[in-house]
Amino acid sequence: MNNKFTQTRSKLEVTEIEYYNNYMKTSLGKLEKVELRDVWESESSDFTPWLAKDENIKVLGKEIGLDLDVEEVEKNVGKFRADILCKDVNTDNWVLIENQLEKTNHGHLGQLLTYATGLDAVTIVWIAANFNEEHKATLEWLNKITDENYNFFGLEIELYKIGDSKIAPNFKMICQPDNWSQSISREAKRIEQGDVSEIKLLQYKFWTELGKKLEITDTPLKLQKVYPQHWTNIAVGKTGVHLGATFNTQEERVSAQLYIIKNKNWFKELESQKDEIEKELGEQLTWQFLPERAASRIALYRPNSIIDNEENWQEMITWLVEKLEKLRTVFSPRLKNLKLDDEQN
Repeated sequence: MNNKFTQTRSKLEVTEIEYYNNYMKTSLGKLEKVELRDVWESESSDFTPWLAKDENIKVLGKEIGLDLDVEEVEKNVGKFRADILCKDVNTDNWVLIENQLEKTNHGHLGQLLTYATGLDAVTIVWIAANFNEEHKATLEWLNKITDENYNFFGLEIELYKIGDSKIAPNFKMICQPDNWSQSISREAKRIEQGDVSEIKLLQYKFWTELGKKLEITDTPLKLQKVYPQHWTNIAVGKTGVHLGATFNTQEERVSAQLYIIKNKNWFKELESQKDEIEKELGEQLTWQFLPERAASRIALYRPNSIIDNEENWQEMITWLVEKLEKLRTVFSPRLKNLKLDDEQN
């Protein structure tokens, strides 16, 4: 009886394996590389505008660990024109992106350094179809000899498809700063040298924990690179606007806020919907036009939040995640309808 059972089971297992193998042979496709020029004929009129779109610059930003906000395309620098100029919304520093749909060359390297000097950019991103070894070595050398606040990235852009599927882009990292993934160690070293206060390290650790919480929460909100500072930002898919979290140590409170960087008219348009927004949110907001500043904010505050009290961090983080998600849910559809005008009052 046991022998018959074993034989029957063995036949069933063989049948399952054969079925699985046949299924896999028929269901798997072949990954095919697509020539860049088949999709983007021109760097300036095709590839650069594509990369400058919010959804695409966000993918690049995720790859290099920065939250990028496009400021200008084809930016004039003397007699030259830089491809894309961005702001790192976490530090307000300039990020310069130079594109090539071919192998890297000395001409583009020279342009890139000229643009970086003329624009005072602190992060340089060189994107090309392929990197020469000498150009990769040059970026590595620049990362080595420059101040840690200056960063040089080299990425190859690739296109792939499977059968008749849509073509998908892929950024392949070729070169990045050596210590890019070692920020906490760097900040700890700076503290030992007296360059960063312990409160800044606590802020860095707090934002790191907030990022971990967002990763395991059912929300599209994700932190990118965090810094030892009293604030951190989250992109919401609208250039000129982001969600933010702040820590005010003097007033002992944290905040979840919508931060409108430039356009005062956008703030006014949202404020005109104040009653409807607060009813949908279920609580009152603090509306700050800030006429003396370029930016405005709409915020929720949590009092009695002391950063030194690490035992209460999880309560503060849970509050932030809940409020940031509510702000995203309520404001996202309204942000899409904001008029594209740059007037500031």
